[in-house]
Amino acid sequence: MAKQKLSVEARRRKALRDLKYANSERRKKMRAENQRLRRAAKKAGRNIAGMDYDHKDKKFKSVKRNRGNDGRGTKREA
Repeated sequence: MAKQKLSVEARRRKALRDLKYANSERRKKMRAENQRLRRAAKKAGRNIAGMDYDHKDKKFKSVKRNRGNDGRGTKREA
């Protein structure tokens, strides 16, 4: 995906918005859950290389399927 063509000021404001979202309580909980489950899966000997944890389906799946909403795209994501 190509980078957004933003002015310096717009880029700064977007970075602040993105940081605020990334550090929200919901995102912090999701990050912590992801780390906890990844460590447990590795300890159990599962091969999770190239996989993300899907918080909606509660399982590990490929990055492509997880970030692409199982092929439906992210615009209509629930």
